[in-house]
Amino acid sequence: MCRPTYFDVTYSINPWMDPDRPTSAQTGLAQWKWLFDTFVGLGHDIRLIEPTPGLPDMVFAANGALVVDGKVLVARFRHPQRRDESAAYLEWFGHGGWSTVRQAEYVNEGEGDFLFTGAEILAGTGFRSDLRAHDEVREFFGRPVLSLTLVDPRFYHLDTALSVLGDGQIMYYPGAFSPQSRAALTERFPDAILAEEADAAVFGLNALSDGRNVVLPRAATGLADQLREHGYQPVGADLTELLKAGGSVKCCTLELRE
Repeated sequence: MCRPTYFDVTYSINPWMDPDRPTSAQTGLAQWKWLFDTFVGLGHDIRLIEPTPGLPDMVFAANGALVVDGKVLVARFRHPQRRDESAAYLEWFGHGGWSTVRQAEYVNEGEGDFLFTGAEILAGTGFRSDLRAHDEVREFFGRPVLSLTLVDPRFYHLDTALSVLGDGQIMYYPGAFSPQSRAALTERFPDAILAEEADAAVFGLNALSDGRNVVLPRAATGLADQLREHGYQPVGADLTELLKAGGSVKCCTLELRE
């Protein structure tokens, strides 16, 4: 995770960002601190990367890399406003004892667009990550990759439209995907939890699951009910200040798979 010391919305690179709308770094920090404390309370080990002045979106650590089997593929961001984040992640992982660390050749926005199910990698494209990055990820990690195309600009990253819950279980919003991708998801995950648009629109799918507890925006009440019915324990979060920059629970959290 990355403390939002320099959080602000000074540019717009997704439909959620409006530089004319007031933001509060203090509120953003308080909401982030609640999320940090919640993860610690659930028994998780949190490691921090230092924020860099001039990089307000660095709080969204999920975008920084994809980490599987101790191998690290650092992001290559599409927009120039975020490109300098890659150097910070290359340095952090380079000094962290990871087995293999390199930056992606093609545009690849880390766990924003690449989600690991435990067996395969679900890969998003359409707005940010280059389709060629899917082959690069397949070759780098030696894992199967399922390509999925996003079509609704509100859900510009895969992790805004789909969440991995564990044991081959996912939840997603069908309307965010192309017909071909919806068909692929239905075939691959016939028992998936399907989110209503109202829950997706409050970033309810930008969630993090440890296989039991699912931390998600508290406004996604319908999705929370579905999670309970499937045996999960929803934990409601208020990250509405960070949502002004187009991020929530998952965006703030990069999973380190050693």
